[in-house]
Amino acid sequence: MTAPLWTLDDFLEATGGEVRGDPSNEITGISIDSRTLQEGEAFVAIIGDRFDGHDFVDKAMENGAALALVGEDRIDDLPADGRYVVVPDPLAALRFLGVAARQRTDARIIAVTGSVGKTGTKEALRTCLEACGKTHASVASFNNHWGVPLTLARMPADTEYGVFEIGMNHAGEITPLVQMVRPHVVVITAIEPVHLEFFGSLEKITQAKAEIFSGLEPEGFAVLPRDSSQFDLLSFLATASNVRNIRTFGTNELADNYLIDSTITETSSLARAMLFGTDISYMIGAPGDHYVKNSLAVMTAVVLVGGDLELAADTLANVHAPKGRGETTELHLSDGTAQLIDESYNANPASMRAAFSVAGAAETRGDGRRIAVIGDMRELGADADALHAELAEPLTVAGFDLVYCVGTHMRALWEKLPEDIKATCVEKADELIDVLPDEVRAGDVIMVKGSLGTGMGPLVSTLKKAYPLVEEERSED
Repeated sequence: MTAPLWTLDDFLEATGGEVRGDPSNEITGISIDSRTLQEGEAFVAIIGDRFDGHDFVDKAMENGAALALVGEDRIDDLPADGRYVVVPDPLAALRFLGVAARQRTDARIIAVTGSVGKTGTKEALRTCLEACGKTHASVASFNNHWGVPLTLARMPADTEYGVFEIGMNHAGEITPLVQMVRPHVVVITAIEPVHLEFFGSLEKITQAKAEIFSGLEPEGFAVLPRDSSQFDLLSFLATASNVRNIRTFGTNELADNYLIDSTITETSSLARAMLFGTDISYMIGAPGDHYVKNSLAVMTAVVLVGGDLELAADTLANVHAPKGRGETTELHLSDGTAQLIDESYNANPASMRAAFSVAGAAETRGDGRRIAVIGDMRELGADADALHAELAEPLTVAGFDLVYCVGTHMRALWEKLPEDIKATCVEKADELIDVLPDEVRAGDVIMVKGSLGTGMGPLVSTLKKAYPLVEEERSED
């Protein structure tokens, strides 16, 4: 019989809560969403920017929640027959639960941060470590002030490897999160001009990312990008934080673990690298130079937590680009197929260049064209227009035949493009909803990318709905 994630006694000890009603003695999971909550899970009624979890407690009870963790100032507003653990602040109690989960496990823990590549690197680490032992990792991009403690609270006591993504938009956000996670290895994927609106310089971004060193376990390892323009500052900040063990990854022999050669295909990446003194060749199940570079960090971290290098290298073939971050879908037209590359989750100058490169390596067929549908990159500050305009060169080098731009800042890029590849430039993504499906033809490669707030995701959904798999069409009849 599988042990529960939490017993009620352990849950109460961790949160300091008071029982009201008759909660279950066994808790199988932790949820903050009443829509996806499974029977036996605890529902945590956190208060977010748009929703108050207390408004959904009754739904959680209907769905079979073991209990609801609720605020003492809201208990009188809730159904009297509910199953509750009452605390002063549900989010603070979730943090306490996360800390308790970390204290009770002997798992080897990795924490990942960086300007780009966090989620892809986290997912690759998850895939590789699952081949080595029982692994627990963040869901999606649960990397903020509620996502990190939630991921910790969901970690089973017998976990062997844990992988946590830690993000930030402002200075001071990483420190409390990493000090909950207490990793044995920290990975910084890259430092790029992201969130410049809040920081003003790469150096200040570097300092904020370097907060991750403050939670590193004694004798832990920092895995740093040797190619980064900020490497010297990162290394200095690591040493200043009493990090004794630094390992580097990169594209030349200055790094401890480095790339020897790579080939990017339409559907995968082939790499040869020197890793811990071993010349090793492997395939990654996703195309892109960024996947290749981050694979070096992945395998470095895997070995440092006791995983098997060759097994990790073999397992990278199972790593695929997730939805919104490079996922590839075939669009089925009456006379053939087109390829859709979904990069709609987010965007910054570095990830835009990486996406252009991947789309450039994808083969068009017949009379097909390479089409870019790109939206504003947010939070770039005073240099936003210039950073958008600088994308003109890598975009044209990638061989795009047609470009759709969305947003105010994309106008700066639009004005730099050759006239023969301009399609249209609009203010809002929904202005293209009725346009794009009619533009697609067999053999095309269409790449859609933009910051989350630009709303590029619905364009991807529109194209998928317009040209579904034949089986999907039949199932809808």
